[in-house]
Amino acid sequence: MSSSDTSTAAETLQTEIHRSMSGEQKLFLAYEMSTVARDFTRTGLRRLHPDWSEAQIARELLRLAFLPAALPAGFE
Repeated sequence: MSSSDTSTAAETLQTEIHRSMSGEQKLFLAYEMSTVARDFTRTGLRRLHPDWSEAQIARELLRLAFLPAALPAGFE
């Protein structure tokens, strides 16, 4: 049994919209969603670590995106 916060009508409409989009539009949508997710994560990191520099925030974003553990020492 799956749970969803989207009504069947809304899900059907969303599927129709996605099917009508060109490949370029779908790629742009994916890019926009990725950017928003990264911005939310960056904001959360700033709240958790107000003393971190922008370089430290960027480094942690990379670690969260690509590695299961901390980045190697010396990685800038």
